[in-house]
Amino acid sequence: MSLYTDYLKEIETRKGEGLHPKPIDDGALVAELISQIRDSDNEHREDSLKFFIYNTLPGTTSAAGVKAAFLKEIILGEVEVAEITPEFAFELLSHMKGGPSVEVLLDLALGDDAAIAAQAADVLKTQVFLYEADTDRLEAAFKAGNAIARDILESYAKAEFFTKLPDVDEEIKVVTYIAAEGDISTDLLSPGNQAHSRSDRELHGKCMISEAAQKEIEALKLQHPDKRVMLIAEKGTMGVGSSRMSGVNNVALWTGKQASPYVPFVNFAPVVAGTNGISPIFLTTVGVTGGIGLDLKNWVKKVDSDGKAILNNDGNPVLEQKYSVETGTVLKIDTKNKMLLDEDGKELVDVSSAFTPQKVEFMKAGSSYAIVFGKKLQTFAAETLGIEAPLVFAPAKEVSHEGQGLTAVEKIFNRNAVGSTPGKTLHAGSDVRVKVNIVGSQDTTGLMTSQELEAMAATVISPTVDGAYQSGCHTASVWDKKAQANIPRLMQFMNNFGLITARDPKGEYHAMTDVIHKVLNDITVDDWDIIIGGDSHTRMSKGVAFGADSGTVALALATGEATMPIPESVKVTFKGKMADHMDFRDVVHATQAQMLKQHGDNVFQGRIIEVHIGTLLADQAFTFTDWTAEMKAKASICISNDDTLIGSLELAKSRIQIMIDKGMENEAGTLQGLIDKADKRIAEIRSGEKPALSPDDSAKYFAEVVVDLDLIDEPMIADPDVNNEDVSKRYTHDTIRPISFYKAEKKVDLGFVGSCMVHKGDMKIVAQMLKNLEKANGKVEFKAPLVVAAPTYNIIDEMKAEGDWEILQKYSGFEFDDLFPKAQARTEYENILYLERPGCNLCMGNQEKAAKGDTVLATSTRLFQGRVVEDAAEKKGESLLASTPVVVLSAILGRTPTIEEYKTAVEGIDLTKFAPPVEKPAGTRSAHF
Repeated sequence: MSLYTDYLKEIETRKGEGLHPKPIDDGALVAELISQIRDSDNEHREDSLKFFIYNTLPGTTSAAGVKAAFLKEIILGEVEVAEITPEFAFELLSHMKGGPSVEVLLDLALGDDAAIAAQAADVLKTQVFLYEADTDRLEAAFKAGNAIARDILESYAKAEFFTKLPDVDEEIKVVTYIAAEGDISTDLLSPGNQAHSRSDRELHGKCMISEAAQKEIEALKLQHPDKRVMLIAEKGTMGVGSSRMSGVNNVALWTGKQASPYVPFVNFAPVVAGTNGISPIFLTTVGVTGGIGLDLKNWVKKVDSDGKAILNNDGNPVLEQKYSVETGTVLKIDTKNKMLLDEDGKELVDVSSAFTPQKVEFMKAGSSYAIVFGKKLQTFAAETLGIEAPLVFAPAKEVSHEGQGLTAVEKIFNRNAVGSTPGKTLHAGSDVRVKVNIVGSQDTTGLMTSQELEAMAATVISPTVDGAYQSGCHTASVWDKKAQANIPRLMQFMNNFGLITARDPKGEYHAMTDVIHKVLNDITVDDWDIIIGGDSHTRMSKGVAFGADSGTVALALATGEATMPIPESVKVTFKGKMADHMDFRDVVHATQAQMLKQHGDNVFQGRIIEVHIGTLLADQAFTFTDWTAEMKAKASICISNDDTLIGSLELAKSRIQIMIDKGMENEAGTLQGLIDKADKRIAEIRSGEKPALSPDDSAKYFAEVVVDLDLIDEPMIADPDVNNEDVSKRYTHDTIRPISFYKAEKKVDLGFVGSCMVHKGDMKIVAQMLKNLEKANGKVEFKAPLVVAAPTYNIIDEMKAEGDWEILQKYSGFEFDDLFPKAQARTEYENILYLERPGCNLCMGNQEKAAKGDTVLATSTRLFQGRVVEDAAEKKGESLLASTPVVVLSAILGRTPTIEEYKTAVEGIDLTKFAPPVEKPAGTRSAHF
């Protein structure tokens, strides 16, 4: 009874933390529960029954396997449990979501007892998470003349698992709760520093917004028992920064509906809203849970008599309130007419974008991937029966404009489309099922992805996926007890599932904590690929990549597919000449600033940025594509020159070979397969058979942005503007300022060079600046700490070989040691250089942070409140973003530099250069080729 005793001890511990018993995923513990249930005199029998019925996780967990087997015994009459009748056992099986439960149901449905078979068939008709092993059994039984198998297949062909579900209510009453003013980062809903608890849904739920907010939400629910609480970003966008399934899970936990009475803390159907709608990748996550995401448009630009926006003294549009959504406001959602109404039925705003036929299907089914699996199941059943599947699901919207060319993303989607009308050219706005080539899972969402895979009863990666990687970068900084408990377990699961993993479960190769986006950028070896990754910065410079929640990542791993509309594109080109003293990071900042100046609004939001950047290798171009997440773009595509793309693919091959040499190859030969695929693509380009991806001349864009390099004459900083009187303007990435704005008076408390935004060239810049300053001054003294974290081990190995690592070691007061990794997060920093382990480090905010109230200057992308640095009582924390040379110099000076100081410091240094591509490639390449 040792496992049960341990479980009781854990329950007592959790009770002290205000938590319920943790859901059970361990089959051995369930076996002990069953033993105690069988013993009618056992003192723990009553509690064991409750845990067995109400607290055992479904899907493919080992607990689900043991539970399903016992329920089968009860149904067959092999054991009697007064509290669990055969009918109740069937009900419990119906809530277990596939895997062993479906196996048991098939055993019973295809068995000899006709009455039991009929009951099992009725339950099977409600299930959608069937895999090849399950459908093979059904097909074989049908071909053998089994009437029950035919009955089940006919039900599947009609999609009765969907059609018999209740429709979405025509009217949904909501009561508002303003979570914050301005853009709401998913960090508010699920803080990065609580990432370790994401797989423990009840515990993680306690970190949403604040304890006070949670009490206010609970009070609203008590006051309005007939309404759903709608969480709102007032004067902003909801869910910026990342998809973060844990954020949606938390919102659902506090405001949604329980998915099953037999599965604790799994809720669905949250309602979220924002004045400027929902961030695109977060909206996908809302769909995973069958939720509703509304664009309120309750604040609009004030215009003059000519219809032009009235600007305030800062040059920003003045907003006026169209209608109030203050906390406690009662509203109605008319799902039939797709309108938001006030309490009296007055129309406030059209919300039809939230109720497309596909999104309504997600709401009806309770999740987007129930629809994905359902469609596949219907297709299988119809093909097996030899009939045409009836039209049950909303037909995919297919938009085609005769004579109109294709943008780059339209070309990729057309090439990878699955199930669309044969021969039909699809343009933006079309809903498309697409093949996914590369999938990435990162370590702070990976445990949730593994849970999702178990919940959808998946046991092995789809054979159509070319490559998938599980990283260890988000927990690389500190090998603490939480990481020690979670990461090996995650790596074991993902390795068994078929992914290439950063840590070998057998201990045969050393843990690699390279930043996931860098690895995915390397294993993407075709510019026509589609990539799905569990992080908003899944933004490759080859192919088109989409950041996604843990559920969508799980779906891509299990099925090799994703479903989404083809987004509109914004074309970005460049003109002029980049000044010698500028770094490419400043071109990235200038793109954001010049776009806003040219268009007024953010035309990038929710769209593809097609950037014509063909003269930069993948590593350097990634700096641009990475930043597009902060531009609120859906994704980005780099249009490369042929020779540059070949160079990027050769580099990718060499890095994949390093992974093979380290022992990371799997039995399926995934990594060698990627090298072979790269060789094939290189041959296509060299032969002229298939040049580098480019749009058609007649392609249509939502907008075009031309970045003038001649206008970029000094380094720029993305400023969170934490003291802006307009709360909605704080913590956005839209405030881009030249360093002269700060008049060399802005105190810098800490510098950080790291994250996915930097590459080898950045690390060499740090070394070159130290060498130059040492030569000029005899030594280098830091007036603020400088934290340096290379994104990959390859970079460190190459710098050691090239002699650049020594100067970094010379000035470092700390250098990471993989044999003895840090066991505790650093809380204080001295004015020295810290050489940290490759990985995300400060950018992630879940382990390392700056001191509260610090002003941090970083190369990362994260300036959200509380992410890199939290507020102190007397001062707000600030995370300002700049190029590597600006960060290094500011740490040495302890303040932002003058333009003259900056120019002197970078003189002769090989900064990341960029020249706009010419019509016919002239072989211009990055300085860091």
